[in-house]
Amino acid sequence: MHRTARQNAILEALDGSGSATVAELTRTLGVSDETIRRDIKAMAGKGLVERVHGGVILPDIRREPAFQKRMSQNAAAKQAIARRVAALVENGDSLMLDTGSTTAYVARALADHRDLFVVTNSVEIARTLANGKKGNRVYLAGGELRGDDGATFGPNALEFVKRFRARFAIISVGALHPDEGVMDFHLQEAEFCQTVIACAARVVAVADVSKFRNQAPVKVCDIGRLDLLVTDRPPPEAFAERLREQEVELLIAG
Repeated sequence: MHRTARQNAILEALDGSGSATVAELTRTLGVSDETIRRDIKAMAGKGLVERVHGGVILPDIRREPAFQKRMSQNAAAKQAIARRVAALVENGDSLMLDTGSTTAYVARALADHRDLFVVTNSVEIARTLANGKKGNRVYLAGGELRGDDGATFGPNALEFVKRFRARFAIISVGALHPDEGVMDFHLQEAEFCQTVIACAARVVAVADVSKFRNQAPVKVCDIGRLDLLVTDRPPPEAFAERLREQEVELLIAG
């Protein structure tokens, strides 16, 4: 296994529990202790992990609060963003939504829409929009189910999504940076997000103002890959300038 693939596998192993021992990683990846220790040292140098005695943990910047806690954080701002996004969506539209607290609020804001064609990896979003009386068609990607937020990930989820094309990809983000772009906390979330971006005509990122202060280690895409950013307050000037340079539309939900 190539070094990059091993390091990605280490991050995936840590996404679940937040920590792992060298022995566990050795068994999982089928390589020597020495190889794992070299990988951990290199990853720690990049800030992706922290070394501890006998193993490795995720650094604080890679740890997200539990999903229900995130739903309550900045809830008013997320609801305002969701209403603004819902106003862009027409009855009969096709859209892809990834898992996230803000995208979950977007799904709720779409409650009065009809005949939507929806692809998602979120059980919460699928349940919200799977309303037979509204004529919606909802497709939930299969894969490994994450217990915290009821989201699916893995190769099967990615291959499933690639079968569809949609007018909108509505994506949540972990952090936003004028130079690094759209960032996330988890490799699998970033991979899923990249896939829906490639399958949609218009990419809409939803992010409250806290995302401009956050740090996250996994890159999703450059700022210029977005068509529209919907947030609750004006971003820092450096970020606003980058949006203008990349011709990304900015909507402030009020």
